[in-house]
Amino acid sequence: MNKGAKETTSALLFDLHGKPSPGQAFPLALQHVVAMIVGCVTPAIIVAGAGGLSDRDSVILIQAALVVSALTTLMQLYPLQKGAVRIGSGLPVIMGISFAYVPTMQAIAGDFGVGTILGAQIVGGAVAILVGIFVKQIRKFFPPLITGTVVFAIGLSLYPTAINYMAGGVGSPQYGSWQNWLVAVITLVIVTGLNHYGKGIWKLSSILIGIIAGYGVSLCFGMVDFSAVSGASLFQLPRLLHFGIIFEPSACVAIGILFAINSIQAIGDFTATTTGGMDRMPTDEELNGGIVAYGFCNIISALFGGLPTATFSQNVGIVSSTKVVAKRVFGMAAGILLIAGLIPKFSSVLLTIPNCVLGGATVSVFASIAMTGVKLITAAPMDYRNTTIVGLSIALGMGITQASGALASFPAWVTTIFGKSPVVLATITAITLNLALPGRKREAVGS
Repeated sequence: MNKGAKETTSALLFDLHGKPSPGQAFPLALQHVVAMIVGCVTPAIIVAGAGGLSDRDSVILIQAALVVSALTTLMQLYPLQKGAVRIGSGLPVIMGISFAYVPTMQAIAGDFGVGTILGAQIVGGAVAILVGIFVKQIRKFFPPLITGTVVFAIGLSLYPTAINYMAGGVGSPQYGSWQNWLVAVITLVIVTGLNHYGKGIWKLSSILIGIIAGYGVSLCFGMVDFSAVSGASLFQLPRLLHFGIIFEPSACVAIGILFAINSIQAIGDFTATTTGGMDRMPTDEELNGGIVAYGFCNIISALFGGLPTATFSQNVGIVSSTKVVAKRVFGMAAGILLIAGLIPKFSSVLLTIPNCVLGGATVSVFASIAMTGVKLITAAPMDYRNTTIVGLSIALGMGITQASGALASFPAWVTTIFGKSPVVLATITAITLNLALPGRKREAVGS
């Protein structure tokens, strides 16, 4: 192939509708999978632990996470359109199970079971569809100050999960042992080192490499149990309604609020994708279709045991840095996820990763989530009004959930909505204060 032909072929990678050769597309697709697969399956592993699922059911939950991530990614890439109705953004994004829901899902799984999460997810999906339809009217209620406060609360609320995992997992006979902490710290040091000093694929796959290294150390300590692998089958389709669907009002409210917030936040990821990869803003059709698809896919996913999905910011970062936007690359990445999800042996291997390794790998992810929230918050002037909104929202959200028995005299549904996860209460408080407190112009006039 001559130089001109090579340049033309390479240019196809930077064209949304370009069709690069499989040899060109596969390494780039694999890069996207490596960057997100740990973040995709870890929420399922955490929820399985919180819900006390058996190894068999945990494998099914992880399998569903991979399958629905693949299918929702394909839906975003290749929209369904009938007249004015569009489901899908048509943008090069990767979808995966979101950490944003983990604190609330842990609480619901512990109190009611996984089926209640899935029932609430269906309601949340309907909320997301409404947000997608009326996104122009609703968007003004969620400026960066509010979404930043919510993201900050999510990051903070995940810290105890990471620390408990680093110590070996609550309830483990070896909880807090020096072996757990040694493995966790080794994993964390490798992840942090690669994030700061690594380049290219080494940096993008820092979490995966850290987990592999931590896994190797934990093998030396005899901390890996392969019993779940031997009983797993080689091929299995996702199971319809395996965990059931239960509609519990308080859980539906809690998850529904998070879906509204994450629908608005998806606008940021869609915008970052188009501005970073295509030097333009997303169209209204792309935003509406993307958010509607987000809701629609989550409704369908819940029927197959797939936990809530969202756009993955790390993959948005890859698009911005490489400028590769060809749908074929992202479709191939979805195909890899789909194949992995149809092989229970693969899912069962993920279950053998010790808690301390997961904790060491994810604590930096949770820190990154919190700092993303801080960046969004500080995009607005930190005057007295805005610091009041952020400070009170975080204080009430974190404080009430950490104060054991603070809502003991209230009905159970109040505790489920406001007392289990700081994210919901912080969100409601931030929105209310933003609407109730005088704006900066009024504040200046009154002073």
